[in-house]
Amino acid sequence: MKKIGVLTSGGDSQGMNAAVYATVRAALSANAEIFAIRHGYQGLIDGEVERMSAKSVEDIAHRGGTVLGTSRCPEMKTLQGQQKAVDVLNKYGIEGLVVIGGDGSFAGAKTLSTRYGVKVIGIPGTIDNDLAYTDYTLGFDSAVAVVADNVNLLRDTMSCNNRTCVVEVMGRECGDIAMFAALACGAEAVLVPELPYDPDAVAATIKHNANLGKFDNIVIVAEGIRFGGELVKGHVADNVMADLSARLPELNVRTMVLGHLQRSGNATVRDRLLGIEMGAHAVKCLAEGKTDRVIGVKNDVVFDEDMVEALAKTKVFNRAIYDLANNLVKY
Repeated sequence: MKKIGVLTSGGDSQGMNAAVYATVRAALSANAEIFAIRHGYQGLIDGEVERMSAKSVEDIAHRGGTVLGTSRCPEMKTLQGQQKAVDVLNKYGIEGLVVIGGDGSFAGAKTLSTRYGVKVIGIPGTIDNDLAYTDYTLGFDSAVAVVADNVNLLRDTMSCNNRTCVVEVMGRECGDIAMFAALACGAEAVLVPELPYDPDAVAATIKHNANLGKFDNIVIVAEGIRFGGELVKGHVADNVMADLSARLPELNVRTMVLGHLQRSGNATVRDRLLGIEMGAHAVKCLAEGKTDRVIGVKNDVVFDEDMVEALAKTKVFNRAIYDLANNLVKY
């Protein structure tokens, strides 16, 4: 394969730059030309294509976000938009495309492969860790570290004021960020989309702590939890705070929504190494003529798998981590 393209799509995540770095350097090592496509699929449709050199990706592996830029691209869901994307790839003679993103990005890659014959390889770049076929996605470890660091800061002010803080984190329909962060920083309660929300149980935990002389608590809630089976508009942390205040009027409670901070800052060493391994493996796949594959990691070993089969898998809730996070904070 002589010409390879790389793009980042959807929500940005730490580790994307490490994957871009490795994709570019590995392609050059394989004597292939490598082209960056700016701003995801929208940039592909608009022809934002730039030939890359080793210098182009110098000193980016540690950086958060994505130096290539990203976007949401509804136009890529249309036949007209898809044809524009293919025309741009043909214009530059790009034979293989590395797509770094989440399930929506992979859907676009699959369409390019199955409908238009483009050789594509997907790298899982999303902080949500919501792809079932891989143990971890790029950005997850860094996002959890951001949550843990911020909760550590919150502890100082919550403890000296005897306050409870409801901390809302990202993750969409997946509670991995919430429960791994809760375990890492010793949160007193964690709420995830995979299990029913029980405000009485949370209130009982806080009441129990108060009876033992502990009046500061951290409650970590995933943004995808539901109230009466419905996802609320706005911040779920406000609803949880209202439920706790109604049950415990004496409670001194605050909320904090970490939001896009979780996508920010330098990637952890784990995400950097994972991104580098995945980028190099993606180029290896293309060099071997593989297509319609996604890269993943299982038991610390990077592998590739058929895209259709991988995306058809159902995410298994890690009940062991959830139970451990809850059991270790009991007083």
